[in-house]
Amino acid sequence: MLKLSKLVLVRHGQSQWNLENRFTGWVDVPLSKKGIEEAISAGKKLKDYEFDTMYVSHMLRAIQTLHYIIIESSSKKTPIIKHNDKRISKWELNYTGDFKREIPVYQSVELAERYYGDLQGLNKQKTREKYGAKQVKFWRRSFDINPPNGESLKDTSERTIPYYKKYILKDLKEGKDVLVSAHGNSLRSIVMYVENVSKEEIPNLEIPTGVPIVYTFDKKMILLDKKLL
Repeated sequence: MLKLSKLVLVRHGQSQWNLENRFTGWVDVPLSKKGIEEAISAGKKLKDYEFDTMYVSHMLRAIQTLHYIIIESSSKKTPIIKHNDKRISKWELNYTGDFKREIPVYQSVELAERYYGDLQGLNKQKTREKYGAKQVKFWRRSFDINPPNGESLKDTSERTIPYYKKYILKDLKEGKDVLVSAHGNSLRSIVMYVENVSKEEIPNLEIPTGVPIVYTFDKKMILLDKKLL
């Protein structure tokens, strides 16, 4: 009998450009001081969770958040970063270890934030003043309206959801507990899939920074519970 599996989603703590109210997207900025505090807080809330696998965006703010969560963990397992490069993958497997005492950590561009195109680096309030609050809200929160030369949430989901199904969902079906450290929109797309949120409802879905979202599934992958820590 497989045990209940848990999926924990954590949006990275506040980034420096979150603090400056700028569109970030694929600009690889670090956490702000507050963001570091939020990541540490998330780690303390997850201190006693025993994860079997971890997934993280390739972007610095998500990686930093995961590192602070790991630092706060009481787990005796050692996180091992898994790399996609063929030579690195081959070389890093050439060791003798106790796999039961390790947590594989997979980095992926598929889990990265949506690409904001021409908006990247712009101040959000000034962008509202230029284009109108309604238009900016469409760009930020709608499902299938693209910002200029950027990704819509639909575009983002076309990379996150196949990755989720191939790797994360597979782990959950095996009864594993999984942690994902990623971004507001990549996580919105996953939440949309997991909770069956409609594209009409998705504009109202906000993922807070540094707040773990915990899902519990039965062995048939029926969602039993959701809570925010």
